Amino acid sequence: MQRYTVEIAHTGAKFTMVPIPGGEFFMGSPAAEPRRRDDEGPQHRVRVEPFWMGEREVTWDEYEPFMLCLDIRRRQLQRAEPDTREQAADAVARPTKPYTDMTFGMGKRGYPAICMTQLAARMYCRWLSVKTGDYYRLPTEAEWEYACRAGSNTAYHFGDDASQLDEYAWHRDNSDYTYHKVGQKKPNPWGLYDMHGNVAEWVLDQYSKNHYAQFRDRLARQTLAIPKDLYPRVVRGGSWDDAAADLRSAARAASTEDWKAQDPQLPQSIWYHTDALHVGFRVVRPLREPGDQEKAEYWDAGTPMPAELPPEKLGCNHE
Repeated sequence: MQRYTVEIAHTGAKFTMVPIPGGEFFMGSPAAEPRRRDDEGPQHRVRVEPFWMGEREVTWDEYEPFMLCLDIRRRQLQRAEPDTREQAADAVARPTKPYTDMTFGMGKRGYPAICMTQLAARMYCRWLSVKTGDYYRLPTEAEWEYACRAGSNTAYHFGDDASQLDEYAWHRDNSDYTYHKVGQKKPNPWGLYDMHGNVAEWVLDQYSKNHYAQFRDRLARQTLAIPKDLYPRVVRGGSWDDAAADLRSAARAASTEDWKAQDPQLPQSIWYHTDALHVGFRVVRPLREPGDQEKAEYWDAGTPMPAELPPEKLGCNHE
């Protein structure tokens, strides 16, 4: 496995993937870890298969072409006929046009994309997979923590001393109340930037306070909590708006309906969390490429909700 960079066709955007070796680790935090919460335990051993992970959080440069159908428009301006792959990408469900600038004036080029629902992040992964020919998805919660820790067993991937956090992360005490361009701080030992802070990151899992209890005293190979309800779902890593303790490797956070508090639409959008200015995501690519059925299960995350993807939401439907 090697690090590699890909350009997304008809967008001008590039992203880099970093190899993550397979292995075992203790997921969660020990009872004695300062500021630990009950949902971080009990610690349990998890086996993780090798995969690649996005070196950085997905930026607006990568996400906006999907969100606003800019790749289609650019191709049309170039008078380029879509090939089979492009036609398939055009058919992937995309967000409706946002009612406002979703950066909220905090910056766009080089900054992390924010305010998307987990559904929107999953559909981006599907679109990216079709565009590139490689399989991408959101990480599971176990994959995310394993990659964040990068072989460590401390509160942060750099150790237990939170006074060093400013070297690695944007958080409440140093962010000046805004997100920042990705990759400005030191990476973790495996070359991943902003695993602590900047924006919290979507993973595939449903949030359950007691989810870890079932894995006590055994080696777990599949810990994914397949989502069955719209709320709560897990985000990891903490953000520019969080305290240092919320950026710990084991810290978990859950989505809430309050993340749509300012959404003026009725019914509220399935694509945007208008109040989640602290939430983004990054992608993974497993070394073992699964079959089509398994791919779809991860993209859909086991949640074929009746109203989630009505026919009129398929493909690009911007006026």
